[in-house]
Amino acid sequence: GAKMSRRRADSQGSLGPDDEVMPYSDDDTDDELEPSSEGEPEAPHAPAEVRVSEMGWKVKANDRPYHHLPEFQKKVCLCIKKSRYSGNSIKTYKYNVLTFIPLNLFEQLRRVANLYFLALLILQIIPDISTLPWYTTLIPLVVVLGVTAIKDLVDDLARHRMDKEINNRKCEVLLDGRFQESKWRDIEVGDVVRLKKNDFIPADILLLSSSNPNSLCYVETAELDGETNLKFKMGLRVTDERLQEERQLAEFDALIECEEPNNRLDKFTGMMQWQSERYPLELDNMLLRGCKIRNTEECHGLVVFAGADTKIMRNGGKTRFKRTKIDELMNYMVYTIFVLLILVSAGLAIGHTFWYEEIGSNAWYLFDGKGQNASYRGFLSFWGYIIVLNTMVPISLYVSVEVIRLGQSKFINWDLQMYFAEKDTPAKARTTTLNEQLGQIEYIFSDKTGTLTQNVMQFKKCTIAGRTYGIDPVDWSWNQLADKRFEFMDHSLVACIRSRKDKDVTEFFKLLSLCHTVMVEHNDGDLVYQAASPDEGALVTAARNFGFVFLSRTQDTITIREMDQEMTYEMLALLDFNSDRKRMTIILKFPDGRIRLYCKGADTVIYERLAPNSRHKETTQTALDIFANATLRTLCLCYKDISADEYEAWSRKHKDAQLAMYDRDIALDRVYEEIECNLLLIGATAIEDKLQDGVPETIATLAKADIKIWVLTGDKKGTVSPFSPTGKCLSSEIVCYFHVSSENLRIRQANRRNELPTTRRGKKKPAEPFFPQPGKNALIITGGWLIDFVDMACECEAVICCRVTPKQKANVVSLVKKYKKAVTLSIGDGANDVNMIKTADIGVGISGQEGMQAVMSSDYAFAQFRYLERLLLVHGRWSYIRMCKFLRFFFFKNFAFTLVHFWYSFFSGYSSQVAYEDWFITLYNLCYSSLPVLLVGLLDQDVNDKLSLKFPKLYLPGQQGTLFNYRNFFISLFHGIFVSLIIFFIPYGAFLQTMGQDGEAPSDYQSFAVVTASSLVFIVNLQISLDTSYWTFVNCFAVLGSIAIYFGIMFDIHSAGIHVLFPSAFTFTGAASNALRQPYLWLTIILTVGISLLPVICIQFLHKTIWPSVGDKVQRNRKKYEMEMQEEEKKKPPAFQRGRRSRRSAYAFSHSRGYADLISSGQSIRRRPPTRGGPQDSIREVPQREAENI
Repeated sequence: GAKMSRRRADSQGSLGPDDEVMPYSDDDTDDELEPSSEGEPEAPHAPAEVRVSEMGWKVKANDRPYHHLPEFQKKVCLCIKKSRYSGNSIKTYKYNVLTFIPLNLFEQLRRVANLYFLALLILQIIPDISTLPWYTTLIPLVVVLGVTAIKDLVDDLARHRMDKEINNRKCEVLLDGRFQESKWRDIEVGDVVRLKKNDFIPADILLLSSSNPNSLCYVETAELDGETNLKFKMGLRVTDERLQEERQLAEFDALIECEEPNNRLDKFTGMMQWQSERYPLELDNMLLRGCKIRNTEECHGLVVFAGADTKIMRNGGKTRFKRTKIDELMNYMVYTIFVLLILVSAGLAIGHTFWYEEIGSNAWYLFDGKGQNASYRGFLSFWGYIIVLNTMVPISLYVSVEVIRLGQSKFINWDLQMYFAEKDTPAKARTTTLNEQLGQIEYIFSDKTGTLTQNVMQFKKCTIAGRTYGIDPVDWSWNQLADKRFEFMDHSLVACIRSRKDKDVTEFFKLLSLCHTVMVEHNDGDLVYQAASPDEGALVTAARNFGFVFLSRTQDTITIREMDQEMTYEMLALLDFNSDRKRMTIILKFPDGRIRLYCKGADTVIYERLAPNSRHKETTQTALDIFANATLRTLCLCYKDISADEYEAWSRKHKDAQLAMYDRDIALDRVYEEIECNLLLIGATAIEDKLQDGVPETIATLAKADIKIWVLTGDKKGTVSPFSPTGKCLSSEIVCYFHVSSENLRIRQANRRNELPTTRRGKKKPAEPFFPQPGKNALIITGGWLIDFVDMACECEAVICCRVTPKQKANVVSLVKKYKKAVTLSIGDGANDVNMIKTADIGVGISGQEGMQAVMSSDYAFAQFRYLERLLLVHGRWSYIRMCKFLRFFFFKNFAFTLVHFWYSFFSGYSSQVAYEDWFITLYNLCYSSLPVLLVGLLDQDVNDKLSLKFPKLYLPGQQGTLFNYRNFFISLFHGIFVSLIIFFIPYGAFLQTMGQDGEAPSDYQSFAVVTASSLVFIVNLQISLDTSYWTFVNCFAVLGSIAIYFGIMFDIHSAGIHVLFPSAFTFTGAASNALRQPYLWLTIILTVGISLLPVICIQFLHKTIWPSVGDKVQRNRKKYEMEMQEEEKKKPPAFQRGRRSRRSAYAFSHSRGYADLISSGQSIRRRPPTRGGPQDSIREVPQREAENI
């Protein structure tokens, strides 16, 4: 948009988009790329006068009739009107008793295949063209629709149960002047409710009063955003003081005006008119539905939004329907077959017209007395052939595919090697329709914090007044309140504190213990901190261990214990942290009356606001650079003293800003800026967020499988860059480019704009590479550059994007999806990754520290990043191979079966006569040929899981889609044509001039049908045996069982008994027993089967010998590799030492001041010398060389 070009122009002066210019809020970056198709309405930021109308939601306390007034009615349809205030019952189910059958059938018949079979069924009921009885289509169709309907019904019943349970929960509501127990579904807007400890909150409620002092109320928001730490909400002081008794609450009659129901969990504006006063309302006064009351005996509230209007229900957005590449291919192939079917039928219909003119009309014995002319008969024959040949479009294809996917999902859920014992979380496939796509991934987009790292923060180092601490371990026995799990390396700091000489050190820890929003619980004399973020918890715990213990807080005081004495400070103002401010400030009144401001925040924001005379700026900056290079997360701490008059003046402005109805945030920001200036620096903290186990190894293996990994993170550049080329994450020959200052990109951009549009479109010619030296390149970029970089980035082995907003994360994913037509996978663990997870072809959620938001919107979920390797290289690859094998074979067996009718038509006057018995046609796809191929789709594996992980190159066919495409489809088609030719013509030749043993000729039509059918069943089952690479007892049983079932059912259907019962349906009496008595016919069957299979065996043998694939080679040497791996297991050092290179051996980055111009020249950074020492490395080398030679 225009905004983009303007921003480019701004940044043209500096060497690249300055990190600080990049907005860190979602609203600002919405139009940076094409608008996302999420369809979530963003609240528009209109000017104030327009926005008055937005406050269109009026709620009156204790006044139910008010909400049913005509002005609050909205039209539903025609003349039915309904209140615009929704009731509190919720409905997540799809069907009820009456609508289940019609709705479900309607949904299923929207599938082209099902609709096609319904049309066929109707054709078969018309007697003139019915060549096959209607049951041949009805039975398979009913089975297909029934299976799917049952699955849908089970899902929906679960939803019904859940809704019922929720709508019937109990809650106390104020009715007729007293509290009465009522069901959730009977609560209405404007009711006053009383909530007890551990109750779920039934609707979006305005908190009026609570039993805690200062109307505080603690809630746990796990159901909303998955965070388990407590948040606190506050009632307005005026309602808390005047509304404690039942009587007072019954007389409460305020009018609330607020915004319309919307889905933004982080924002609420409104105001309350009561007793001719107006009070501002904000999110902190609201208890949202889905949260749980904690640590609060009871509280009272007023229902503002109910049922479907609540924020949590508004957020249950429609999930996108994701389809796999193979799905799309499969649909195109079904269309292709359909076209073939029409062409073949048309050809045969024309044939019938000619045949009838020449021969049929002249043969007296064919006279049927119908008096239809030739072309009309041809027309009927066309529809007849459509029915006969309909089995080319396989109905059971879709069901079998569903069954196979369901089975593969279960294998993922049952995989013990993806089960995380510490947290008792197994892997979970939440979607069953995407498994084979896992075998085709080309790009992985990963979040950093919590996904690649553990999100368990540890206070590692600090710098105070220019001196850095943190080298060797400390003994905490001197402090009984210490948290025993806390580790810190440096005695000198402890000595400093205990001597109390150094004023800076005491200020430093005092700040940490006072400036935060942590809640504290006292459990049997033990302190438990509940922090909003792990970083914050780590800092307060650090202060506690160094003797500054945070004990308790009320609405306006904080109590801490400094070494031995307790001190209580009065809290005058708390200016909270958010992603734009990147800092948090608290203003305190000391016991002796002094007023002091403490502030902590990101180095960039703090440095801008320091007083000119502040000391230790340079020394602290160098320390910060060192910390950032060691991948530590840093915060700066500072303070300033404020005079009483200065504070008074500022406080008045602050109050006004808080009451502003419109643009309250902007007004508050302005006021905050006034007081947060001329700060004095004390020092900085550094917290470590450790990498999860096995991350470097996983990334290395995935890179060998040619999967490109991009890390998208909200953190700043310093903490990421050293992470990227860590040990193995990216191998050592990588050159880092910071294209913040990359000159050649600037030149390239200019050239690209001046180029003629004609050359731009011809994207086929490879652009000259962006990087002068070949080899592996890593690219580390920042927010402002997203559009120009796709081509450049895709040349890299790895890309890291820093300071990216959640919206931009999704945009990066859709860019690559759109321009590279690649299959993408996103993996993340927090609410900020949801957008990216929904956008990618496959979303993986990590059920970790940050709660369940990501998992709820993901397709697959597990507990550790390292399981991704197994999910893709083992489960994904197997699923892909199985699905491809299954589809190729399925198409083949249907062509081989159906095209026999085509050859037969040349001998039957094109009269749409069938070549087999009707019952064989009905049961072929259901019983005789379905089980073995289904089991290959479920169980087949070319090599076992250990070898799959050892040779990542085996993953490549999936990425290139070589196992199933139009080429394979046509090969299956020609294979089918070849086999059908043999199945028809060899028995035809054998029958031409024969004589049975007893002198009777077995050359009748029924014996012929038995021979072709038997040959077909043998061929299909033996062919799938040739294609099976992993034999289990079940496969063996299925192949033999299918052949046995065929003979069993055939002898039953051909028996005299069943013919007597249903003479019209069973006409092949005695055909099988008669025909199969003749050894001559058995020899015919053997010859047919042999000739069909021999060429295939020869071709496969030649192919594997002359042009073996990677998989074939691994299979051939399987035994050797398995032996080697057992040897390795024995020699391997204990697991936890496994070849860990130190994470600190990252590059030394040359920081210039601030991190926007992190590297001011485009030179590549020093390479690490190629060290390959150590016994464990040499062990690992041997098999790797093997793998490379393949």
